[in-house]
Amino acid sequence: MNKVSKREAIVGCILGTAVGDALGLPYEGVSSQRAPKLLGPPDRYRFLFGRGMISDDTEHTCMVAQSLIEANGDVDIFTKRFASRLRWWILAFPAGVGKATARSGIKLWLGAKPQNAGVFSAGNGPAMRAAVFGAAIDDCTLLLHMVRASSRLTHSDPKAEYGAIAVALAAKHSRDNETADANLWLEQVAEAVGNEGVELTDLLRKADQSIRTGESTPDFAQGLGLGKGVTGYTYHTVPVAIHAWLAHPKDFRQAVATIIRCGGDADTTAAIVGGIVGAGVGREGGEGNIPEEWIDGLCEWPRSVTWMRSLGESLAASIDANPTTGTKPPSINPLGVLLRNLLFLLVVLFHGFRRLAPPY
Repeated sequence: MNKVSKREAIVGCILGTAVGDALGLPYEGVSSQRAPKLLGPPDRYRFLFGRGMISDDTEHTCMVAQSLIEANGDVDIFTKRFASRLRWWILAFPAGVGKATARSGIKLWLGAKPQNAGVFSAGNGPAMRAAVFGAAIDDCTLLLHMVRASSRLTHSDPKAEYGAIAVALAAKHSRDNETADANLWLEQVAEAVGNEGVELTDLLRKADQSIRTGESTPDFAQGLGLGKGVTGYTYHTVPVAIHAWLAHPKDFRQAVATIIRCGGDADTTAAIVGGIVGAGVGREGGEGNIPEEWIDGLCEWPRSVTWMRSLGESLAASIDANPTTGTKPPSINPLGVLLRNLLFLLVVLFHGFRRLAPPY
């Protein structure tokens, strides 16, 4: 498989995040033992009459992309624009929003500055929206500044930041290399997170060693004590997601299905893996790429597949454009978002009640 262009990587990352998110969503919170009996294999959408819908993982990725377009490489502008979008996003009643993100959104409405809005949490919120940084940004120094700004807006625990850095660098590595070099990527992560992130780098090395022995991603998760499912703790989420990526670096279908089979926070883990692998394989249409039927099966508005493609194209164009001219991100209908979220909430409630019934 040939190296993809930056434009293809960005669009592939956004669509890959959306597809992984939508495929994993029905499995969220279900154990790896019960999921096959309750839902069947993760080979098609099982959320809304055979169609898929996205959750906060993709929505945050889109908000990051929009804010990157407006920032033109300025970290302060990015932070302000992303903070503004987060404030309004909270008002649209998003279902399943993480506690730390919700609290930071409330703090922003109460007047907190973006630099002080984060709460002390090592959740996987920053990691779920980090892949697009790696797909879009060449300069590693700028990439790290952007990821840190995004992370600290909602999560002040450095662990959340380190997990997001690992994901962003994985997406960049996936985009820049025809084959994955785990050692090279690990060196970059270790340098970026320093001694404070040694716990994470040790876990990532364990993931690499596990793959070299031929261990499957679900077995690796089991070895970390995550047999019932991957939790939202970033030092659980990120190593297992990285394992799935390194095990299937250019095979989107296998990578995403493998991480979903691990259970737990399946929409977020699959969104992360989908974003990383999507950045490496690009758009749909080829062997190992994002399956066309999965993209066509997304049932979304106003953040439709067409809108997400346009967003990716605009982000790529903004990077190539003259900074003085600027590029505007595609807009979104706020009333449409609210109506869509009400439908989404009803479907989520249906799935919640369905889980009360057998099979167990």
